[in-house]
Amino acid sequence: MHYSKLGRTGIDVSRICLGTMTYGQQNSQNEGFAQMDMALDRGINFFDTAEMYSVPSSPETQGSTERVIGNWFAERNNRDKVVLGTKITGPGESFKHVRGGDLSFGEKQITEAVNQSLQRLRTDYIDLYQIHWPDRSTNFFGRLGYTHDDSPQAGGTPLQETLTVLAKMVKAGKIRAVGCSNETPWGLMKMLELAESIGLPRMASIQNPYSLLNRTFEIGLAEVSIREDCGLTAYSPLAMGTLSGKYLGGAKPPDARLTLFPHYGRYVTERGIVATQKYVDLAKSNGLDPAQMALAYVNSRRFLTSNVIGATTLQQLESNIESDDIILDDSILESIETIHMADPNPAP
Repeated sequence: MHYSKLGRTGIDVSRICLGTMTYGQQNSQNEGFAQMDMALDRGINFFDTAEMYSVPSSPETQGSTERVIGNWFAERNNRDKVVLGTKITGPGESFKHVRGGDLSFGEKQITEAVNQSLQRLRTDYIDLYQIHWPDRSTNFFGRLGYTHDDSPQAGGTPLQETLTVLAKMVKAGKIRAVGCSNETPWGLMKMLELAESIGLPRMASIQNPYSLLNRTFEIGLAEVSIREDCGLTAYSPLAMGTLSGKYLGGAKPPDARLTLFPHYGRYVTERGIVATQKYVDLAKSNGLDPAQMALAYVNSRRFLTSNVIGATTLQQLESNIESDDIILDDSILESIETIHMADPNPAP
């Protein structure tokens, strides 16, 4: 397993990060335990979760993933072996069941969210505490165009206020480092500027989507990541499993995510399906597993800190972990670029 530094924190994290959002819904606690055991045994020391998980989040399952992880820590007595990241939920109509729907990023909300996560995770510290998405009006979750909103509430909690509260959490020993997610170039640079100018916690990472179907991170954020030592922890590197090819031809594999939750249509657009077929064909013609090729491409990016993989079976997890050992040759990389340039970002 390869390892990278988490920003400028000095913390080493595995290039493959274990995503856990299925625990408590698609995966039982026992299945989650087995996945975490395998991951740790194979050299993965970086786990990712969030207070809103499992996904889809609901009043019945919210917090279930953190509880599974906490129970695993308690049973295995191995908290010190894991770099644990979790996230505070941002505002949204679909998440009013989280902490009563009080989802801005002020002192009351962050303090409450951190304390509840610590309780569920059965730990006294979080290694990486991330803002799951901005609480200001901006473009994320596949929205490419930016439309400015001049209304006072559209600005959200001032970033300085949020970072000041996070600084208190760091000083109290409840979190070690901070990160952001689904963030824009302006948002990340503004937070880095505040950290440098007035001594607030510095963003150690940014967790945004990145895959063969969605390389929009390269447009403005890749340069920031490299120049500012704030690397990407890429989520949906398999575009919710579509890049494995298992949904091609209208297939609906039993118990697969998009079979169970068909409203997740982000990566199964008409353009996305056409591009997926091309990537799957490229992998197979070169004797590669399509999912492993897609993950290996993400692993090869200079701006990457860690690749957040998710799996519902141990077989999927083992295959995903093995992508860490795959190096794509120049001809495959050139073919990937040819497909990409013919139709860039077909499923952002």
